[in-house]
Amino acid sequence: MFLVILLEVVGLAKLGGAIGAGLAAIGASMGIGMIGAKAMEAIARQPEAAGDIRMNMIVAAALIEGISLFAVIITLLAVL
Repeated sequence: MFLVILLEVVGLAKLGGAIGAGLAAIGASMGIGMIGAKAMEAIARQPEAAGDIRMNMIVAAALIEGISLFAVIITLLAVL
């Protein structure tokens, strides 16, 4: 009886970890997509500032990717 309950809890923990990792990936992709869209709008408005806007966009996207990777790793480690 106890083993069955323990296996169900472990299964739910793995499901929660998978959902958490998926949400982190979805959130990061939405954030990077929004950064790209807003950067293109900004470049369309001020083409002379394209280099600065592109550099800031790349830095922001890298920070978002780092945070999302950290979130996925923490989520999957919490399952173990």
